[in-house]
Amino acid sequence: MATYPASFSLRSSGKGTYEITRQISEVVSESGIQTGTVTVFVQHTSASLVIMENADASARTDLHAFFDHLVPEDTPYFIHTYEGPDDMPSHIRMVLSGCSEVVPVIDGRMALGTWQGIFLFEHRDHPHQRSVVVMVQGD
Repeated sequence: MATYPASFSLRSSGKGTYEITRQISEVVSESGIQTGTVTVFVQHTSASLVIMENADASARTDLHAFFDHLVPEDTPYFIHTYEGPDDMPSHIRMVLSGCSEVVPVIDGRMALGTWQGIFLFEHRDHPHQRSVVVMVQGD
């Protein structure tokens, strides 16, 4: 079995989802692996990864609104607010949505569904530089 590691970074402009499917597809292609899996991991505790619809941006707008409602920034009992009111909510949002995704690789391509994309989900209000690690494994 072959293993192909890679990484890249991107700068968010604040809260929201940023599609990274193209960057990951390029890594899979460069790996030469035809059958296996690709694991994607974000190295942060205030951003996460999601597989989400990539055809209609309103689906992601609703996702953002849902997370803002689910974990509001004005929660009075949060004490971890050293970096501002979005500090603890961003950590909770990451825990709820996760920091990694695994996608099958078939015939040298990710086996995503027609409307699926992989997104970095930034939970902080301000721009951040985010690091993503990609590991392709297989034959």
